[in-house]
Amino acid sequence: MAQVPKVRLTGGLEICRILNGMWQVSGAHGPVDHPKAVQAMQAYIDAGLTTFDMADIYGPAEEIFGHFNSQLKWKPSCDAPSPLQGLTKWVPRPGPMDRKVVEKALQRSMARMQVDSLDCVQFHWWDYSDNRYLHALGHLSDLQQDGLIRELALTNFDTQRLEEITNRGIRISSNQVQYSLIDQRPAAKMEAVCLSHDIQLLTYGTLAGGLLSERYLGKAEPTSRVELNTASLSKYKKVIDGWGGWGLFQELLVVLDSVAQGHSCSIANVATRYILDRPAVAGVIVGCRLGIAGAEHIKDSLHSCSPELELTAQDLRTIDGLLQRSRDLMSLIGDCGDEYRN
Repeated sequence: MAQVPKVRLTGGLEICRILNGMWQVSGAHGPVDHPKAVQAMQAYIDAGLTTFDMADIYGPAEEIFGHFNSQLKWKPSCDAPSPLQGLTKWVPRPGPMDRKVVEKALQRSMARMQVDSLDCVQFHWWDYSDNRYLHALGHLSDLQQDGLIRELALTNFDTQRLEEITNRGIRISSNQVQYSLIDQRPAAKMEAVCLSHDIQLLTYGTLAGGLLSERYLGKAEPTSRVELNTASLSKYKKVIDGWGGWGLFQELLVVLDSVAQGHSCSIANVATRYILDRPAVAGVIVGCRLGIAGAEHIKDSLHSCSPELELTAQDLRTIDGLLQRSRDLMSLIGDCGDEYRN
């Protein structure tokens, strides 16, 4: 097992700095073979990549985790923490948020994941005009005190609401947000608030669904559903369109390829390392096509978080020089998570 760098969240949970993302088993990226997906998780554990990120709305993700978890030959003890960390999300529809509703949702995730308590619950809310998200978070905080949750976190909350929540005395471990070379909105306002409140960022979209890779270097712009054949590719191609378009994106890939060659690594390694090194970032989520032969990126993920990969000051100047020519996504989209609410 590789020595994968880890980080400790507020409640004491240690997670890998590269997290295995399970949105890819939701069905939005093609059919999922449940038994093969469960079996495929072992290779990540063997490599030291022991942290999995999922959600109650990611199709069978929690069940797949639970089936794998039940197969682990591990007994709880004081000196032997679980070799597996499962971070899930609760994404409720608008409605009453009394304690019974909140506890029922947690119990459902616990049953699916086959655990007695949840390592981390990342809470999402669709509509800020409905302030019952504060009721839900109050109950989540109480249930954390009761031992049902180890880490209470957020996903896709903006800076204003993050400050509002922390000012109410609710302790938040992390906020999961979109953060990449082409979407640096977290650096505008979110980063400073996180640093001042000891809140860490978990990032997704860091590889733009795979577009930030050699596969697209020097390629014609993909426009059809055949070319953009997963939810990730379709989503992040739209982000690139707003950011500066395919032409500027190709220039970025050329720059990243040059930096990567200087470090004997991949474009994905450079793109990931750049975000891992940003202030307040605890970890980067890399999507896993579990059960799809040849879709594993384990070796590349290990290289991305290796201490041996260090971007130089010149690397950063070269990359940032290109990025300065892009559009400001803060003004186009809004703060973190606003793309889900506008």
